[in-house]
Amino acid sequence: MTSRRAADPRHMARALQLARRGLYTTHPNPRVGCVLVREGASGEEDEVVGEGFHERAGEPHAEVHAIKAAGSRAHGATAYVTLEPCSHHGRTGPCAAALIDAGVARVVVAMVDPNPQVAGRGIALLEQAGIAVEVGLLQSEAEALNPGFISRMRRGRPFVRLKMAMSLDGRTAMLSGESQWITGPEARTQVQRLRARSNAILSGVESVIMDDSRLTLRADQLKLDNAEQICRHQPLRVIVDTRLRLPLAAACLSEPGRTLVVTVPEHDPARRRRLEAAGAEILSLPAGEDGRVSLPLLLRWLAENAEINELLLETGATLAGAMLDAELVDEMQLFVAPTLLGGEARPLFALPGLARMADQRRLAIHDMRAVGRDWRIIATPEPTSAASPSKVP
Repeated sequence: MTSRRAADPRHMARALQLARRGLYTTHPNPRVGCVLVREGASGEEDEVVGEGFHERAGEPHAEVHAIKAAGSRAHGATAYVTLEPCSHHGRTGPCAAALIDAGVARVVVAMVDPNPQVAGRGIALLEQAGIAVEVGLLQSEAEALNPGFISRMRRGRPFVRLKMAMSLDGRTAMLSGESQWITGPEARTQVQRLRARSNAILSGVESVIMDDSRLTLRADQLKLDNAEQICRHQPLRVIVDTRLRLPLAAACLSEPGRTLVVTVPEHDPARRRRLEAAGAEILSLPAGEDGRVSLPLLLRWLAENAEINELLLETGATLAGAMLDAELVDEMQLFVAPTLLGGEARPLFALPGLARMADQRRLAIHDMRAVGRDWRIIATPEPTSAASPSKVP
């Protein structure tokens, strides 16, 4: 290990800034940035000789881009990397070896890779090559950039972000189900960006039927310079449909990308074949105690079989309440419109069994700000047990 320099936090902050450029494009890989710096002589500024970030799976990692930009000037430089350099051969070569071959003298790492295939091995390779390594600089900021990758590696399930739009009196739709639009265009742009950073969107069949939801990215609402490029890769649409009620003409079945309908075994094989012919993929999972699709099992399947890092939950009161009740929601983003829908309108959550004040479900609010005419609240559910399965370290 080596001692920290005063300029280290500034360079690592730049590496994190670079990593954020891959916010919408790297999945299922983590977002990673790298900066190569040659230390200035006494009284002189450091020289940044190379920068890079990982853009998408299968393409070069951040370290490789930075080394290429630096060329021979990488020799003797310090590398600032937001995630431990990989040590294994995947679709690209190991980045730890690339840094060794480039002749860097020192590597500063924000966080150890939670991937069991790496998990300290990259750092060990660097140290065995005589390179000084420091770990843990701006670690919490690096972890916040990759909550889904960390969750999938450490807990075997995606990071679940619940998005809901509601009126000031906590209603999501009229009694008839009419809900478009409660919030304004600025809030809808934020929702599109939540979809863009997610690998999958999870909804319940009742909500999809009511709104004929497309559950897609739309470039005109995303409002980013590379919106068209981002929208070429649509999130996986996942619909919980225990009794296979999804209409064959549902809009989501004709959209680009995949629609996965999740049901229980041996439910109406003929209906299943018709939905598959209409464009759906059908996944049968064992039912939980209530006879419905097991939600913990679904999340585990999505992590193991579809490499889902971040899952956006966009649904109605029933599934949202069930996910909360099972402590499977990691973050809530609630968009509150300055309007009232009245007592007969549909509520935000179906949470049965809350009979006493002692039963209430508390939230920790982390951020609240205006989004156009609406307000966005970012909160996390407080665990109801001493050891919550929802918390990502």
